[in-house]
Amino acid sequence: MHVITTQSELENVVAAFEKSDFVTVDTEFIRETTFWPILCLIQMAAPGVTALIDPLSPDIDLKPFFRLMANEAVVKVFHAARQDIEIIVHLGDLVPHPVFDTQVAAMVCGFGDSVSYDQLVQRITGARLDKSSRFTDWRHRPLSDKQLDYALADVTHLIEVYQHLSAELVRENRAHWLNEEMEVLTSRETYDPHPEDAWKRLKMRLRKPQELAIVQAVAAWREREARERDVPRGRVLKDDAIYEVAQQAPRDAAGLGRLRTTPKGWERSATATALLGAVNTALALPKEAMPKLPKSFQPPEGSNAASELLKVLLRIVAEKEGVASKVLASSDDIDRIAAEGEAADVPALQGWRRAVFGEAALKLVRGEIGIKFDKRKIALFDL
Repeated sequence: MHVITTQSELENVVAAFEKSDFVTVDTEFIRETTFWPILCLIQMAAPGVTALIDPLSPDIDLKPFFRLMANEAVVKVFHAARQDIEIIVHLGDLVPHPVFDTQVAAMVCGFGDSVSYDQLVQRITGARLDKSSRFTDWRHRPLSDKQLDYALADVTHLIEVYQHLSAELVRENRAHWLNEEMEVLTSRETYDPHPEDAWKRLKMRLRKPQELAIVQAVAAWREREARERDVPRGRVLKDDAIYEVAQQAPRDAAGLGRLRTTPKGWERSATATALLGAVNTALALPKEAMPKLPKSFQPPEGSNAASELLKVLLRIVAEKEGVASKVLASSDDIDRIAAEGEAADVPALQGWRRAVFGEAALKLVRGEIGIKFDKRKIALFDL
């Protein structure tokens, strides 16, 4: 099976794809030992044309590929697009547009909460995919025909999947539902996380503002360090070490050396010195500048029963509309609507979700509609 390794071949195949209304796209990458994914293979397909591109080839510049990703006349079709787009943003400094994510479209069309690609292909096309090459080291060259067949199948079957789902969205008048979801997926802010927000990904119970200040400073320092060195965050400092640093607040190498979560002798390294700088900066904040501990949501007394009723309503609406319940509302959405009603700032009360589920949820909370068991089925009725 031919793999594109030269600039002229890449230019020619991109020119062919630019004549199509859409192109299906997938990438193979490795990121176990790096912060940024190592792009190892690009797969694309459109009716009548397919391509396997080797981005590791020394004779290839990916500018034509990035030009195609930015071409507004060609829809870029992915399945579970987030990581693929992240790679394109990092390497090409652009967000592909317009984008169609078949995983999201499948949820909107009632294929379940998080249907996998191989399940979707089987249900729509009847084909069974061979996933035995899933854990390939894609940096290795040459890649076998079996590995390349596996990689190409991720985009060739996607053509029929895309055509089926896009037709279904039009038929059910739900294309605007997907468009709202794609606006978030293709927003540059989605792929430009600030180091100062890195602490938000950590799941830690903090007791006082000083601990939060240290966590924020150390997490931001670790994020910058990992990006600069291109290593996973845990290679710089593990999450549990950040928590212990926040609790113990070491001001010097001796204090750092007494921690259980850092290697012996590490406190004398240049990295440890930089860490201590972040800790001492946090400790130097005046009391009034210390961050406030985020308040965990505590549902008011009596709202749990309302949450349970809303979950039943969610199931009724999801089954009636033929859409995955997960895409309509999350558990947090449900709890906040039960507790706060119209004041709840949640996705379920915004955009198309509000029209499909949110308005009914508010009516249930206000006591304007009820739920009954009628003829062996659960149904809604006006009050």
